[in-house]
Amino acid sequence: MANMDQGNEKITINEIREFEGKYVLKLPEQYIDFLLKYNGGYPEASTFKISDEEGESVVNKFYGIGDMKGNLAKVFEILDGELPEGFIAIASDPGGNEICIGISEEYFGKIYFWIHDMEANEEMDNMFFINNSFNDFFENLY
Repeated sequence: MANMDQGNEKITINEIREFEGKYVLKLPEQYIDFLLKYNGGYPEASTFKISDEEGESVVNKFYGIGDMKGNLAKVFEILDGELPEGFIAIASDPGGNEICIGISEEYFGKIYFWIHDMEANEEMDNMFFINNSFNDFFENLY
């Protein structure tokens, strides 16, 4: 896995399971492994390609679980009903857009980029597929 400049305070699998239970969702294993190792934070390499048309963006910060600014629970609650069904935001870019991971069958474990201020006629119009898995996304940051 790529490296982080700064991670958050370590958490346990029980804290992750509590989060899943509270919000009635299942996080992908690769993302759980990342949370156990870093619990969010700031990646050393942070740039990723959205698409040929949209260009690139950067990961501002990965969200973590616990008492920190930009925690996963707070972001989940704020974006509930904003993001398409079946996704949870796991990181942000400097423009307020979100890097999301699929938590429903069709999208489970896949990484998408949500552009918050793009007009969307259909639910997925402002969602851009990035990678098939969290590890692929994290390893391909540059």
